[in-house]
Amino acid sequence: MSSGRKLRSRAILEGPDRAPARAYLKGIGFGDDDLARPIVGIANTWTETMPCNFHLRRLAERVKDGVRAAGGTPMEFNTIAVSDGITMGTEGMKTSLVSRELVADSIELVARGHLFDAVVALSGCDKTIPGCVMALARVDVPGLMLYGGSIAPGRYHGHDVTIQDVFEAVGAHAAGDMSDADLAELESVASPGAGACGGQFTANTMSTAFEMLGISAMGTSMVPAEDGKKGQAAEDCGKLVMRLLDEDLRPSRVITRESIENAVACVAATGGSTNAVLHLMALARDADVPLEIDDFDRISERTPLLADLKPGGRFVATDLFRAGGVRLVAKRLLDAGVLHADAVTVTGRTIGEEAAEAEEEPGQEVVRPLDDPIKPTGGLAILRGNLAPDGCVVKLSGLERLHQRGPARVFESEEDAFAAVKEKRIEPGDVMVIRNEGPSGGPGMREMLGVTAALVGEGLGESVALLTDGRFSGATHGLMAGHVAPEAPRGGPIAAIRDGDEIVFDVEGRRLDVDLADEEIQARVAAYRPPPTQFTSGVLAKYARHVGSAAEGAVTT
Repeated sequence: MSSGRKLRSRAILEGPDRAPARAYLKGIGFGDDDLARPIVGIANTWTETMPCNFHLRRLAERVKDGVRAAGGTPMEFNTIAVSDGITMGTEGMKTSLVSRELVADSIELVARGHLFDAVVALSGCDKTIPGCVMALARVDVPGLMLYGGSIAPGRYHGHDVTIQDVFEAVGAHAAGDMSDADLAELESVASPGAGACGGQFTANTMSTAFEMLGISAMGTSMVPAEDGKKGQAAEDCGKLVMRLLDEDLRPSRVITRESIENAVACVAATGGSTNAVLHLMALARDADVPLEIDDFDRISERTPLLADLKPGGRFVATDLFRAGGVRLVAKRLLDAGVLHADAVTVTGRTIGEEAAEAEEEPGQEVVRPLDDPIKPTGGLAILRGNLAPDGCVVKLSGLERLHQRGPARVFESEEDAFAAVKEKRIEPGDVMVIRNEGPSGGPGMREMLGVTAALVGEGLGESVALLTDGRFSGATHGLMAGHVAPEAPRGGPIAAIRDGDEIVFDVEGRRLDVDLADEEIQARVAAYRPPPTQFTSGVLAKYARHVGSAAEGAVTT
């Protein structure tokens, strides 16, 4: 290496006493020349259980080609992945957020255990993206994250569709507005290949945020999964990580307060998922960067909503890629004075330098000009009040209702709530309350997409509000407050609500309240007993014991 530094991997591979280690590796095909080079861990989240990560094996091969071409030896290893979309609405969804911790922990363990000199992490579905970056921050060797890319939209009756349409079709079918045959036709075309969900749902939210943060190379992650350019982007990342190693550019120089604020601004400007609050707070904690939940509201307030992306808008990730990608969004934020332009990225250039090279597709309508934003402020709001003293999150993109007062309809689980929607027991003006779905109480903080999509499908999306100590899919839209903290089993006021109590959403005032005296709330919380958990051993029980509040990123300690 030109820097003359001692490589980490030498401790495991160099000298007579390391002959057994070399013998193991020679037995599987590595030669002396391979073992003399820098060792680069290729952390793969490949799985056959979902389209999001299905193609990552072949993508990893191209990353390894790039590493070899630049003088390194790649060693691929795998970790787990859980599909949010496939497990949605079932007990399996309890494992989704838990998987973020396992992804981060397992990559960290292998990278530390094998003393890799550098790491490239490949992600796809929602939790693998922050899990990969959290691990990079912890290990802090030269590294970067490559997102597998978005799926192309499907075509149904002459227009583009995404998986969001299928979830909402379930509600329409239950309401009698869609036939069995139409639902079957839609499900057969809505997910036409490999890649993560097409809208600005959680996967694309986090991939765009991490390009803006700088831990993914600008212009690489947003290439769609099945675009012919994706393989070259992967190979370029393999070459790039060798340059990072040569320059000793580590994640600790990239993941800073300024770059995380840039990522938050990207989420706000693109109408991204509320899950970004959890994931960026968790990353900040691992990177030892101060970040509070109210910072999201402050940054969103100064950031215009510019990207017309689903679920609140018209376009999908492949449209954003053609329009100019994240670099174009960065240019808008730079021109708006929102971007910390001097933040360093893994390309070695600042985010301001990357933004300056934006190329905008003529006539594109995906990213609005600064003088004609979708909304003057961004797509996130943090509410507090006597129901959420530690805060909750509301997505504003695609939302016109900023105030609602209505009677509570209380449910102790997502299943009970979904059954009520499906059986048409929810009335316009109701405020649905779903509790015991938080990080510890769930456990696992399930997403409520099945419920929220069913509401939209039954025509109640504009008249019913919902609050939960669980969370929402990036595909959720409507007046929905998630991450209500503290959660019910840990003494949160959401435990005090009873059917018929008046709930008040006041988004402009940043308040979420129940019309009860403080003394009555305290007495009800003290008397509340959550349903008994079925998880008394195993990973979910362990998670429930150790996970922290959603207001702090739902991290384990």
